[in-house]
Amino acid sequence: MMITQALESQPNILEDISEEIIFPPSDLYSDEPPVETELHLEQIMLLIKSLKWLWKERTDFYAVGNLSIYYSPNQKKSEYFRGPDFFVVLGTERKTRKSWVVWEENGKYPNFIIEILSPTTARTDRGTKKELYQDIFRTPEYFLFDPYTLEFAGFYLIHGKYQPVELNEKGHLWSEELGLYLGIFQGLLRYFTPEGTLVPTPEESAEMEAEKSKRLAAKLRELNIDPDTI
Repeated sequence: MMITQALESQPNILEDISEEIIFPPSDLYSDEPPVETELHLEQIMLLIKSLKWLWKERTDFYAVGNLSIYYSPNQKKSEYFRGPDFFVVLGTERKTRKSWVVWEENGKYPNFIIEILSPTTARTDRGTKKELYQDIFRTPEYFLFDPYTLEFAGFYLIHGKYQPVELNEKGHLWSEELGLYLGIFQGLLRYFTPEGTLVPTPEESAEMEAEKSKRLAAKLRELNIDPDTI
């Protein structure tokens, strides 16, 4: 008899079967609620796609948003899980996952976390989550950003405690884990290179290449050179 048939014929059997048997540890799905606003979603997607585009040649990281991290010492889906708005794990395989299961990932926790603040989550992000990431996850860097008020702050884990990071003269914060600055550009949190250049999205890169080609073609026409012959 198939498992589904057994469950249908004996509905009470579910009361005696643990969630971990139905959902084995290696196949845990994320259990996070939808993001609160369209702006929150836009910000999370921007962080993901611009970093993946910048690191398109790398295979040693995992960057994702609004995904559950399961960290139960008893290896149970039903206890101890949390879903940061955005996080990056370094030194791991770059592949698609249904969730981040610590005990299935060699005990690894995120190296870098960003929480996108809102009126309903700000207190938790500044308090409970900050303590969790500091004391349990031991995440080296934790950043906070409010896309409506533009509040922006960062913390480094130093001697086991989060210490605030100071903004540089451009209003950017340095991430040692990512090797990038983070700063506000046109109302959203963006990455900047160590030299201070904005890290583009794939779409922005395509636009820049198109504009570069357009300028080159115009210059060639000024020199009476047919661009199609180059």
